[in-house]
Amino acid sequence: QSMAIGGGYGTGRELVEFFLNYGPMGGYFGMIMATIVVSLVCMIAFELARITQTYDYRSFLRILLGRAWFVYEIAYILTVLLILAVLGSATGAIFTETFGLPAMSGTIILLFSVAVLAFLGSRVIEGVMSFWSFVLYALYITIFVLSMSLFGPVIVETLKASDAQPGWLSSGIRYGAMQLGLLPAVLFATVYIKQRKEALIAGVLTGPLLMIPAALFFAALVANYPDIVERPVPMNHILESLNSPVLFYLFPIVLIGTFIETGSGMIHALNERIANAFAAPGRTLHNWIRPVIAVVLIIAAILLSRWGIIDLIAVGYNFMAGVFVLVVVAPVLTIGVWKVMRR
Repeated sequence: QSMAIGGGYGTGRELVEFFLNYGPMGGYFGMIMATIVVSLVCMIAFELARITQTYDYRSFLRILLGRAWFVYEIAYILTVLLILAVLGSATGAIFTETFGLPAMSGTIILLFSVAVLAFLGSRVIEGVMSFWSFVLYALYITIFVLSMSLFGPVIVETLKASDAQPGWLSSGIRYGAMQLGLLPAVLFATVYIKQRKEALIAGVLTGPLLMIPAALFFAALVANYPDIVERPVPMNHILESLNSPVLFYLFPIVLIGTFIETGSGMIHALNERIANAFAAPGRTLHNWIRPVIAVVLIIAAILLSRWGIIDLIAVGYNFMAGVFVLVVVAPVLTIGVWKVMRR
């Protein structure tokens, strides 16, 4: 959840692109489809990781794709750069629009924080992500309650008046696939799963835990439909409409914390893959290398972020979603199911 929300729908732009563009009702139908796809694939993937003891993405993809595993690695590195670019662009916009500070100051804070977490390693990242998930849920529930109290009738009438526009089904599948592109990167946190029952329960819960905050957030987007569709960072528009000074400053701080989680989680997975490669010939990945990798990736992402958040999400996310359907979703639901059933 922590990995996905920052790059998945923290700014609201992603929910507009993949869901609201198909109408309010079409958006909710698409979310249901995305939830099903995520849960189904995670059930199989968690169990496959458990029975094969593969907790970094290189090892897991070698089991799943054989010699073609490197295709995922190329896609993953491109996705890291893409999502970090989105996070960098969004952080700069938030610092400028909310706090009146230069965009670069936000980028520097993001860079420094991600590098520190990448240096501290798995246990700290797991702890931070778990704690921040509760903070995120509390905030999304607050936004939902405020939106319903202020705009409840508007939201209900907008939903009643809207039709699901064609394309919501495929968009929901693409969005689920985009989030599942991160699946092999979070396997380091599934090492605690010891039984098939636990793997299946964890997989079933993954989809709803990922998408429930999105559904709550989406209600606030519906309250501002259709004007909000053109906003680069829809969350800023929502905070203005709720007219809550506390929330106006609190949510961006929590959101930036989520960006830091997402960035550090993705980079940590890459570091774990590199550490695994080092371990094979008996070498060790020194701790100082981890933040260096983080800094190099983020600097590259900052350069990419000049493309702009709307185009990055519209073009980049849709393209990578198609790639992950081919290299993660389809293999897990075919080869992964076969390997799990053999056991």
